[in-house]
Amino acid sequence: MKKAKPRNPGIDVIETLSLSELTVFCDTNADWVVTLVDHGVVTPITQTAPEWEFTPPHIARARKAARLMRDLGLNVAGVALVLDLIEERDALARKLALLQI
Repeated sequence: MKKAKPRNPGIDVIETLSLSELTVFCDTNADWVVTLVDHGVVTPITQTAPEWEFTPPHIARARKAARLMRDLGLNVAGVALVLDLIEERDALARKLALLQI
């Protein structure tokens, strides 16, 4: 796990996670992560499967995907749609906040 230089000495900031680290972080297996990549839910920064590394936005998406699948019983296609809609909603909320200032 690569870590960025912490701004606060007591806090570690994760820069990237490997495929195996992401499976531990999401409490799942490599096949599940491969399925997420195949459906475009997450995108690794390297292209060779055993050496895949994931950036914080994709780590967060994978974690949300795991929760959606576990808590709501969504399949991967449903998870992809929900995550895209959440990101679109958040982007619109940010634009609206800028217009209201």
